[in-house]
Amino acid sequence: MKSSVEQLDPTRVKISVEVPYAELKPSVDEAYRTIGGQVTVPGFRKGKVPTRIIDQRVGRPAVIQEAINNGLDGFYRQAVEENEISPLGQPEVEISEVPGLDGTEEGDLGFTVEVDIRPTIELPAYDTITVEVDPIEVTDEDVDNELEQLRSRFGTLTSVDRPAAKDDFVTLDLVAHIGDEEIDSASDISYQVGAGTMLEGMDEALEGLSADESTTFETTFAGGEHAGETGMVTITLKAVKERELPEADDDFAQLASEFDTIEELRADLREQAAKQKEFAQGAEARDKVLEVLLETLDVPVPAKIVNDEVERHLESESRTDDDEHRKEVTEETERNLRTQFILDAIAEAEQVEVTQPELIEYLISASQQYGMNPNEFAQMLDSSGQVNALVGEVSRRKALAAVLAQAAVKDTEGNVIDMEEFTSPGDEAADESDVDEAEAADEDVVDASDADAEDDEKN
Repeated sequence: MKSSVEQLDPTRVKISVEVPYAELKPSVDEAYRTIGGQVTVPGFRKGKVPTRIIDQRVGRPAVIQEAINNGLDGFYRQAVEENEISPLGQPEVEISEVPGLDGTEEGDLGFTVEVDIRPTIELPAYDTITVEVDPIEVTDEDVDNELEQLRSRFGTLTSVDRPAAKDDFVTLDLVAHIGDEEIDSASDISYQVGAGTMLEGMDEALEGLSADESTTFETTFAGGEHAGETGMVTITLKAVKERELPEADDDFAQLASEFDTIEELRADLREQAAKQKEFAQGAEARDKVLEVLLETLDVPVPAKIVNDEVERHLESESRTDDDEHRKEVTEETERNLRTQFILDAIAEAEQVEVTQPELIEYLISASQQYGMNPNEFAQMLDSSGQVNALVGEVSRRKALAAVLAQAAVKDTEGNVIDMEEFTSPGDEAADESDVDEAEAADEDVVDASDADAEDDEKN
C-alpha cells in the first residue's frame, strides 16, 4: 500500500492511498464468504456457492463494494499510522479507482481522505512566562467568616411568624407555566432565600412573602426542554424558618473543635483561611499562565469541528436563529479547542503520564460535583465510553501544572511566589480513604482507559 499526505491548511490534510489488488484480495475473499452464506441458490448449500455463481446472481461489483466497505477502515488507519497523523472528527472519503470489477485480479484501489488534524504548536520556554497575582492577606473579617460558617453547621432551624428575608429557610410549592400550559410543578421544596440556586427572580419574589401567601413572577428557564424560554412561576410559601447560631464562646470551641478556648479556635481558623488563600492564589496563577499561553500562541482550529459543535450546542437549546448567542458559543468553542490543543502539545512534549491514583482522585472529585457515588460515577463513565476523555482531562491538568512550576509568579507587591507546593504531585494525590472508596469501581475504568490510550496511539 502507498500513501501520501497533502496539507490543505494548518488543521486539515488530504491523504491519498493506493492499495494493490493483492492487499484487497483477503477482503474480497471474505466478501464472497459473507455473501455466499446469505444467498440461496438451488443445488448449493449456503456457504458453498461458487464464486462464479455469486458473480452471476449478485454481480462482481457488489462483491467488490462489500470488500471495500470491510477493508477501507483498516487501510485508512494504516495510512494514518504510517504518516504519523493525529486525526480529529470524521474523515471524508472519496474513492477514485476500483479494481477487479471485470473479474481480473489487477489494478489498485485508489481513494482520498480529507480529515481535520491537530495543528503543530511551537511551545515557548516555560521560564519566560511571567504572571502577577494578588498577595495573601488574612484579615479579621476572613476569620469571622470562617467562624460564621462553622457556627452555621451547628445552628438550629426555628419556625418564625414573619415575612421571609434573605438567608431564611423556606418550604414552598411551585407551579411553572408557559402561556396556558403547565410545564412543571413541585411540592414541599426546601430552599434558602438568597442562595440563587433555583429560578431567576425567585429570591426577589420570596423576600417579604409570608406563610400561606402566593405570588407569581416571570423567569427565563435555564435548563430542560424549555431552556431559554420565558414563562410564569407561581410559588406558595408554606413555612419560614431562621437559623439560630450558637454563641461564639469557649463552650462552642469545645463543642465544635479540639480546642478549649474561642481564641485557640480563631487562631486555627486563621491558619485555615491562609491555606485557602494560598490555594486561591495558586489557582489564579494557573489561570493567568493559561491566558498567557492562549494570548501568545497562534493556534488555528478546524472550522468544521467548530461549526459542528456550535450547531449541536444551539440545537440542544433550540436557539439556532440567535445570532448573538451563536457568536458567543463559537468564541467559547474556539477557545476550548485552542486550550485543548495547547495542553495536549505540552503533555506530549513533557511526556505526561496519568497514574491510577491521579485518575481515581479526579474521578472522586468529579463524582462529588455531580452528587454521585464514586463507584456509580466510574461505572457510568465506563459504560458511556467517557473514560478516555477523563484521562485526557487529567493529563491536561498535569501539563498546565508543569508549565506553572517553571513560570515566574510574583504578587502585586513584587514578592516571588513559589509554586512548587501548589504544583507538586503529592498535593494532587487522593487521600487513602478516598482511594479505598473508589478503587474497586475504578479498576475497570483504568483498564478501559489503558485500552483507549493504546487505541489512540495506534490511530
